[in-house]
Amino acid sequence: MSNNYLDEPPNMTPNRPITFYHLFALLLLLSGIFEAYSQPVPPDNSNIPFLVTFGKQASKKYGDDDFSQVFFLSIPSSESDPFYIRVFDPDVGGQHDEIYGGADTKTKFSVYGGTGAWTEPDAQQTDPIGKYKSGTLLDSRSFAATEKYDNDWYAFGPLDPKEGEFVKEFGGHVFKIVAEGTEGNDGNLYKYFFSRSPNVNIAIEGANAFGYEWTFRMPSEKNAVSHLYPYINEDVISIQQLNFDWDDDGIIKIVSYEKKGEWVAMSNEADWKSSTHQILPTERNSSLDIQFVKTKEKAKDNNNVCFSFKNQYGEFMRFYTIPIGGVQRFKYNVNLIERLREGERFKNDPIFAD
Repeated sequence: MSNNYLDEPPNMTPNRPITFYHLFALLLLLSGIFEAYSQPVPPDNSNIPFLVTFGKQASKKYGDDDFSQVFFLSIPSSESDPFYIRVFDPDVGGQHDEIYGGADTKTKFSVYGGTGAWTEPDAQQTDPIGKYKSGTLLDSRSFAATEKYDNDWYAFGPLDPKEGEFVKEFGGHVFKIVAEGTEGNDGNLYKYFFSRSPNVNIAIEGANAFGYEWTFRMPSEKNAVSHLYPYINEDVISIQQLNFDWDDDGIIKIVSYEKKGEWVAMSNEADWKSSTHQILPTERNSSLDIQFVKTKEKAKDNNNVCFSFKNQYGEFMRFYTIPIGGVQRFKYNVNLIERLREGERFKNDPIFAD
């Protein structure tokens, strides 16, 4: 049903009192603002339904290479109000999780701040070895199967932004959260939200979250496309992608200003595959779009995949939830001859075939 109040310009009826419809429109506007600054992990624009961490007795054929996952949160130095790290469905069992023979798995979530939380070199690697749990432990809790947090939220905090490690590069303080499967063989599917409130998701303006390796659940719908956004700074001239247990679920491709859809080497069950890709000057200082595409022929349910990136120096690169520098889109040359050449080049590419 059309609402004429919302369709009219605001100065048409300057003396009209504020109505429910005006308030509703204002709430929609505010919700859009919050969305622009939101810190869900995975982000809404990734089309990734859940992060995944399995218990340490699980088979790697399930898609988790090391039963541990690390994320970081950077908060502007101007922030002084307390905040919370909310975890959706932290228990193992019930509606969303992947259970094998009974829910006997525990997942431990630990929050770190202080000196070394991010600057410790081991914290910036993708394997749970060395001093990757560096910094000051601020809070920790283990979750097994429980109805209390099944399909619901648990909040760590309140946390003082100044308890994070100050990092000049980020212009603020950095926190780390480690999820590890300490017992069992089941898969814990969960999400994060970095919030001003313990009870609802209220964004922290200017904050951003990132990880160096993501282990996540693909959507089950055929032809679904999921995204990760690695930031390419001005020093990067080549990248090496690494993916684990893709299970022949479709294709993985790189989209950028210069790449319409460059395929990467793709893994099968419980193995790693890597490939190296050149970075051109026009692809720097912004975020690539890594697309995970489920094809009609090969779509499967419950596919978990692990993905990371390195630069030419062997350093792991960050995937941000709010893409730095914007997400690159392929440049469609307006010159007719060049467009025809592009069409000839890509018309037989299975990525773009109907």
